[in-house]
Amino acid sequence: MSQTTMIEARPIPARKRRSISWNSREGRGVIYQVVAIASVATLIWLLVRNTLRNMRERGIQSGYDFMGQPFGFDVSETMIPYDVMSTYWTAFSIGLLNTLKVAVIGIVLATILGTLIGVGRFSANFLARKICYGYVEFFRNVPIYLQLLIWYIVFTEILPPFEEAWQAGHFYLSKGGFSFPWPVWKLGQTLALVGLLAGVVGSWMYARKASKHFDLTGQQKPVLLVSLALIVGLALLGWLAGGAPTGWNLPVKGAFQIEEGAAFSPEFLALLLGLVTYTASFIAEIVRSGISSVSLGQHEAAASLGLSKRQSMRLVVLPQALRVIIPPLTSQYLNLTKNSSLAVAIGYPDLVSIANTTLNQTGRAIEALSIVMLVYLTLSLLTSALMNWFNASAAIQER
Repeated sequence: MSQTTMIEARPIPARKRRSISWNSREGRGVIYQVVAIASVATLIWLLVRNTLRNMRERGIQSGYDFMGQPFGFDVSETMIPYDVMSTYWTAFSIGLLNTLKVAVIGIVLATILGTLIGVGRFSANFLARKICYGYVEFFRNVPIYLQLLIWYIVFTEILPPFEEAWQAGHFYLSKGGFSFPWPVWKLGQTLALVGLLAGVVGSWMYARKASKHFDLTGQQKPVLLVSLALIVGLALLGWLAGGAPTGWNLPVKGAFQIEEGAAFSPEFLALLLGLVTYTASFIAEIVRSGISSVSLGQHEAAASLGLSKRQSMRLVVLPQALRVIIPPLTSQYLNLTKNSSLAVAIGYPDLVSIANTTLNQTGRAIEALSIVMLVYLTLSLLTSALMNWFNASAAIQER
């Protein structure tokens, strides 16, 4: 007769919740953090209370009610309708748009120029390699403020007056700035712009799909030609759908200046070129260090597969170097955006310039500076968030 052994099933005890003892390191850490946050909050409260009290005692007005009043000053460059009776809200909007214009264009141009110079540091041509090296060493070690002043002197003193402007077709370059033709804006231009943006999005999606196809099969699809076809084709379709307008607003020499067309002022050009040349030197070093971080074995492996140097750089080296390039590149984009505030030194009406005029007119120093701080903080956070997303999407996925 077999004997069966019965084992009593015991319930598994529930995991005890970890309690924080105030005598432990974790407990003391919580206390220190609470005390630190409370101290900072108390300090800010005292600062705000004392500031408001002192302003009341001295009869200094406070608040943002002045933003609805007329600005009363002319603004040299505007992207939206404006006159001297427009409100402070409109003036600050113009300053913000001018800041965004120089920041966005500057980031694009500085990235292109810096990447070309950084890659040029590895050129087999001795002269090209040394020119890139000399560019980096020169522009990186000259203060940005001095560079802005030099470019401003070039555009306002060295270039000829508008009567003797350098002309190439309908393009004019003089002390008055750079004038160029601009299309008469109609529905066709609007639809062409929409098609252009759709083409950019479509080409980006196609490039990602082609990259995944290459990773899976090792077969490379044409990306550049397809992307150009998408961008140009969709823009052309939008232009045709809008009636294919062909009118152009051409610049002509007037009695006192070059009239009609579109123009970039000497202040904008000086600020843009100063920021681009200065920031591109740092971006070039970032690109160079990123490429240098890729091991020599990767270059040799690409060569053993029959890839040319250009293919090896584009398909093997740069994708791996992006992991090193993107984080410091974010800092340079932030620096370029914040360095645009130096525009006040050369008379470009950016956000800081509008804030200075507001401060002098109204005496609302805290309010004007708080708007500037909030705008630059928002731009910095948005730039960081976008670059963090790009960094995550560009990361090499392990199989």
